[in-house]
Amino acid sequence: MSDHPYRSLPDSAYWRRAVAGRGPAIDPLGDGGFLTLGREEKVATAGSCFAQHIARYLKRSGFAFLVAETAHPIVPAEVAERHGYGMFSARYGNIYTARQLLQLFDRAYGAFIPVEDVWDAAEDGGRVVDPFRPTIEPGGYASEAELRADRAHHLARVREMFETLDVFVFTLGLTEGWESAQDGAVFPVCPGVSGGRFDPAWHRFRNFRVGEVTADMAAFVARLRGVNPGARIILTVSPVPLVATASGNHVLAATTYSKSVLRAAAQETAEDHDGVFYFPSYEMITGAPAAAGYFAEDLRNVTEEGVAHVMSVFLRHAAGVDLPAPVAAPVSETPDATLAAAREWVRVMCDEALLDREED
Repeated sequence: MSDHPYRSLPDSAYWRRAVAGRGPAIDPLGDGGFLTLGREEKVATAGSCFAQHIARYLKRSGFAFLVAETAHPIVPAEVAERHGYGMFSARYGNIYTARQLLQLFDRAYGAFIPVEDVWDAAEDGGRVVDPFRPTIEPGGYASEAELRADRAHHLARVREMFETLDVFVFTLGLTEGWESAQDGAVFPVCPGVSGGRFDPAWHRFRNFRVGEVTADMAAFVARLRGVNPGARIILTVSPVPLVATASGNHVLAATTYSKSVLRAAAQETAEDHDGVFYFPSYEMITGAPAAAGYFAEDLRNVTEEGVAHVMSVFLRHAAGVDLPAPVAAPVSETPDATLAAAREWVRVMCDEALLDREED
């Protein structure tokens, strides 16, 4: 038999050798090419709900998780958490799309000032919310002056984060979004869901394509490197399905489209830029070997067992750290308090979940 390129490939290149019969706990990262993370290096996170898990495990494992925006020292931890402190590296809440991330950078540096920058709170009472982080302040702000002062402080901390981080982990979550028809400002949730009022003359639906996501990520990489030349970036794709779709398609098909676009864009971005890496958390949770076993009963939220597997692979490759093997709760038993708390923590911290909440 003649020689050919496939003869010299490692086992990881073959489905039969690397996937078939190996069970769900597969390490799909391969043998090299990922970044090395030192414990002293400052790691910042942003993105969809799933990104919060990365922050949680970094802190738990003793790495330098960068929190540029902190609560006052006298504020109790549970109160600070309800106000979005420590969930990510700054209090920006969920950043679901690449366009949101790019616009956050531009807003932080004064290059983009949206026309629609204050919403009335969902409840009556004269309170207001920030359209770009509508759930970050429970109940909203007492006045526009309070909102603007807090936003100025927030954006200053975002600048500090971008300029001082060593590694930036961004989890791409969605392609669907709503934007202002006036200037293209993209919101994390549809106006009217958590503040503001939906107006078809002012707001329009967007479902970003691969080329658009790739272009936005390329622009972000250039901007970040402009203020922090040594910054490295890790891209992941959230495995969490869409809670709802405005595309007109079935939510399952819409989810497949969205994740396919984000996965392709993440790969292209990593291949096109030095110091940008892709981490396959999406594949570990949604791939055939897992057989949906890493999802909760709603087939949407990811179990603690799944998160533990993802983060064990991440820390093994990035830092040479071996976490204890995750232990699944028996199917016949009620999940323990830790697992139940982890599922609840994900649910309450996702703006997108508000799209399918029960009406009062």
